[in-house]
Order: sequence, then structure tokens, then C-alpha cells
Amino acid sequence: MNPNWRSFLESAEGNFAGDSSELLSFGDAAGELQAAQARTVLVPLTHLGQIEAQGEDAKAFLHSQLSSDINHLNEGQLQHSSWCSAKGRMQASFLIWRDGDVYQLLLSADLEEAIQKRLQMFVLRSKVKLASRSAERILLGLAGPQAAEALADAALPCPAESMQVLSADGIVVARIEASRFVISAPKEAMAGLWQKLSVKAKPAGLPAWRWLDVQSAFPLVTLATKEEFVPQMADFEKIGGVSFHKGCYPGQEIVARTQYLGKVKRHLFRLTSTEPLQAGDHLYSPDNLDQSCGMVMSAAPSPAGGYAALAIVQSNYSGNVRLGSREGPPVQALAVNPA
Repeated sequence: MNPNWRSFLESAEGNFAGDSSELLSFGDAAGELQAAQARTVLVPLTHLGQIEAQGEDAKAFLHSQLSSDINHLNEGQLQHSSWCSAKGRMQASFLIWRDGDVYQLLLSADLEEAIQKRLQMFVLRSKVKLASRSAERILLGLAGPQAAEALADAALPCPAESMQVLSADGIVVARIEASRFVISAPKEAMAGLWQKLSVKAKPAGLPAWRWLDVQSAFPLVTLATKEEFVPQMADFEKIGGVSFHKGCYPGQEIVARTQYLGKVKRHLFRLTSTEPLQAGDHLYSPDNLDQSCGMVMSAAPSPAGGYAALAIVQSNYSGNVRLGSREGPPVQALAVNPA
């Protein structure tokens, strides 16, 4: 992450996990979680990175590589997408928007460098330039009942509907759901933005944002879950992250065959647990002696106590799920989209 942004957040009492970019809290972890549940919070999204794709072939290139329909991504729209391996497993997931012929891709920061380099290998003679924007732009999350008011007070645009994007003076506001926004801004704007937005929003660490992700079933592939899931396991086809009407892309044949043959046996579930959960944790069931029945995708402490997570779980074993082993502590699993 940008070192000046880190220094600024530390001066605002932000606590990081060692030298990592994991922003734990602003000194009130429990209060920040409670605020995420009922109030308005402002969260530096230090767990996300931003890649830019530009050039006259950028649209065609991304359309040929990603699982969503980039050709029909209009300006002002936000889109979920993923980049799959040849085996149809997600190497990364994205939020994407376009500004003219320039495309911006948000993804997990721990995948950004590797994904950019690997995507670059497929550019070949296409007129596309890929570049990281994480050093020169900051990402903020704003959520809660006064989020729209906070944007207005900061003289920022507010998209009218979910999955829409507006920009002004180089600052982009993406509305990912009714009362939750992602802001991408030049690093030079960080101090002024923070001062204005924090009048109505309580600064909070990443656990508060991840808990909101669990509540809204927002799927994010990270290094811990890279190449573990086909898109339908994370319900990507339900949020517009997969198109079954476009041409080929890496893994397309497997993704399509899985869909049309009805072979998706694992789906997105919300978990609750008294034990800590983290992305990449394996789940087991005493009813399944052969293999793991699922994996945690993202997790956070819960304002109600205990822990909450999104996980990919084999549906027929979801009533009897254990953490870490078949003899591990039980966790409750509820389908995000019940059959």
C-alpha cells in the first residue's frame, strides 16, 4: 500500500497487523463492529488493489479473459467478474467499471501483483496496457444510514442505484448496494476526504467491512482461496459475474458444462461460529468420510459475539459442518440462496 497513506492512517490511530496492510482497528474494535451494524462507518480498504486496463483493445481483451460480459458494460455501471484458470477455477474476482475506454478492476491486494503479471502474458499483440493504480490511489469504504449524507457533505456524487458509478474531479464513487459505497480517489485527496467523511462516519478497521461483506454475501477471492472454486460455487452467476452468452474465455467450457449439466453441488453459505474463522479454513462433516465438504471464503468477528463467514459448502452436508476436522467444533451453515 501507499506508505504515505499508511502513515496518515497511523496518525489517525489506525492499528495495523505488524508490517502488513491489514488494518485492524482505530483503537475500538468492538465499538467499530457495533457501529457497522447500526451506524455509518468509514473504512480504509487496504485489503484491495486497483488495476487499470487501457488501450483500443482493452474491451476486447478483457471480454476474452474474464467471465462477465465486458462488451455490455456501459459507462456508469459496476460489474462483478472473475478470471478463471483453464480448469474453470477462479484465480481472482473483481469489481469492474469503465471510464471511456479505460477499465478499472478492484481485486484482493494479495493477488494484485501476480494477477497483473499473469494477465500481461496474454496481451500478446493486443493494444492494451495494464498498470497498478494502488500506489497512486486510495480506496475507502463508506457504509450505513448516513452514507449518502456524508457523500453530499464531502461534495461527492452519489449514484442513484446499486451497481452504479459516478465520478467528479478524479474521485470515483461506486454504489455496491443500497447503503454501501466504495470510493477510489487520488492519494493527494486522502487528507481532505478523510476529514470530511469522518464527520458523519466512524472510522473502522477491516473487520467491520468484512462483516458487512458477509451480511451482503459479497464474494472476494483472495490468495488463500485462489483456484479453489468455479464461479457458480460462489453464486457469481446470480450477481452478473458470469455470462453464458459470450464467446470463449479461460475455463469457459468447464464453467458452462458445470452450469448446464447441473453439477454444482457446492454453494455459498453464511457461517456462524464460536471459534475464529479465516479465509482458507477447511470445513468437514462427520457424514462425509472422503474429503473436506467446504472452505471459508471470508470471515470476520460478529457484533453479536463469535464469528461470521462466507463459505463454499457442499449442500448435502451443510446440516452437519465442523471446523478444521470431522471432530472439530461445529459451525452453523445457512445457504445464501436456498434452493
